Amino acid sequence: MSNLSLKVAFWDYDRTRALIDGQVSPEGIDLDINVLRPRIMFPRMLDHQEFDICELSLASFAALKARDECPFIGIPVPVSRFFRHSCIYIRTDSGIREPRDLKGKRVGTTQYGSTAATYIKGMLQDDFGILASDMHWFMGGLTAPKQPPLIPLNLPASIQIEFLPEGKTLEQMLLDGELDALFSIYLPSIFVQGSRHIKRLFTDFKAVEQDYYRRTGIFPIMHTIVLREDVHRAHPWVATSIYRAFCQAKEYATGKYYDTDALHLTLPWLIDYVEETWRELGRDYWPYGLQPNRPAIDAVGRYVHEQGLAPRIVSAEELFLDLQSE
Repeated sequence: MSNLSLKVAFWDYDRTRALIDGQVSPEGIDLDINVLRPRIMFPRMLDHQEFDICELSLASFAALKARDECPFIGIPVPVSRFFRHSCIYIRTDSGIREPRDLKGKRVGTTQYGSTAATYIKGMLQDDFGILASDMHWFMGGLTAPKQPPLIPLNLPASIQIEFLPEGKTLEQMLLDGELDALFSIYLPSIFVQGSRHIKRLFTDFKAVEQDYYRRTGIFPIMHTIVLREDVHRAHPWVATSIYRAFCQAKEYATGKYYDTDALHLTLPWLIDYVEETWRELGRDYWPYGLQPNRPAIDAVGRYVHEQGLAPRIVSAEELFLDLQSE
């Protein structure tokens, strides 16, 4: 019997490279691989279901599930994850000294419903009592025209949000004093260039993020892998085959880092970084599967509801199949 041919899209990570170059292949499947930036592939999957398997924003996926408008099945492969405390930027003269000072402030973001912004807002609520409705939101592009929301926003009246008009950008608004803070997925160019008007809210963000993980068990998941529901119905074995292949590809990548013969990455203290990561997060510091990721999945399932992105809390079991790699 010939293999099943499936069209797949994901970004070029170390943990997907073995799939891209063919060193790992899912059993029974021939992959037509499309290597795309998330901001390119997400709309194509959400709007047109262009791929059989695709990397997708976790918050968008959870919100669609909660709305009962989701044509995808979740495979618990968090290909992208990121502690986002480092992504809160403030204007230096805004009067913001600590997270609680964000209440009543003007905050810019490129996507109110992005997974990054969703986790940031959720963390601020859980740890500091700051609600999404406590801030005045401005949504637009950092330095270029804004992108539309990934999925339609139907926010409650308590969420005050303005969409930037043509000619306005978030970075320029911050420079002009029209914004107090940015919750940014990307590094703002004015921060990289060393502008005196912008700094991080959490200057020692690594220590803050490590403490956050110790307290919550949450290593925030940004993007996961989804399978079209019609493909899953027709070929229920595909999910397990794909899951196992992604697990193998991840192990192929991470297994190379702890090697003192020659450094695999261009990082002078790579060995120390690996050992520190093991101490903080454990040996399987980037786990795949439902159970080890339950704290992060449960959090985003709750956050999308609390922030007005979804009509109800969605459970981890609704989002993901509970698969095993062996």
